[in-house]
Amino acid sequence: MESPIYDTLILSDLHLGAETSRAQEALRVLRENRFRRLILNGDIFADLNFARLKKEHWKFLGYIRKLSNPKRNVEVVWVEGNHDHGLTEIMSHLVGIRAYREYRWEYQGMRHVAVHGHQFDSFVVNNVRFNYLFGTLLYLQLQKWDSKSKWLTRFLDRLNTRWLRMSPKVAAGALAHARQHKAARIFCGHTHAALHWSEQGIDYYNSGSWVDSHPTYITVGERGVEIHEHKEQPEIPYPGDDPGDGETQQAEFIATAEISESEEYERVGR
Repeated sequence: MESPIYDTLILSDLHLGAETSRAQEALRVLRENRFRRLILNGDIFADLNFARLKKEHWKFLGYIRKLSNPKRNVEVVWVEGNHDHGLTEIMSHLVGIRAYREYRWEYQGMRHVAVHGHQFDSFVVNNVRFNYLFGTLLYLQLQKWDSKSKWLTRFLDRLNTRWLRMSPKVAAGALAHARQHKAARIFCGHTHAALHWSEQGIDYYNSGSWVDSHPTYITVGERGVEIHEHKEQPEIPYPGDDPGDGETQQAEFIATAEISESEEYERVGR
């Protein structure tokens, strides 16, 4: 039975560069679904340090670049998250897609909005430098010390996003934003907790994350909006996959992008 063609597929909070990023499984989702639009709804990267990216992270970026080819007839949208800040210009050039702070589109006569959601998290907005130094950098260091199962860092992630950031608070801010812009549906990430909440005829959806044991993504199509939990499967090599290491994948990605390692790129990569 042929899989449906979705109008839009949304995933967020992949955190490429983090030890817990499940880029390989996210790539499988993109390969196994058909869609007209892909929205990467923020925090695709963990931080500005490209040296942390592994081969599966570069593979994911390479596939995004292929999808952005006009011959594919897929609109690829990158919505900037708080962890992506500072990467907008360079990644738009590398991957060949436009970056937005907020993206809006019409489907089935309804206005839809995609925004990462950190805008509705007052702690992140008011403590940008503190969050980076004592949140992002410390969290990435803990991942290096953690066991192979990463149970500690995933547990800390759940504490940080679900208890301290408070999903209901972000949802309330998003619903108010949707009302202001006359949108019927609004989609966020940021809190790492998949969620659907309706209020006064407006639907709020959170796409969850790809750093937890139960990664999720969202589809918008003829059957409405669906939150899917991805079930991990044994790795199956795809034609054309290169089993090389991270440096090989990085070199091939840059070659495909037809650019050299410019001074700006090297500075961000440190």
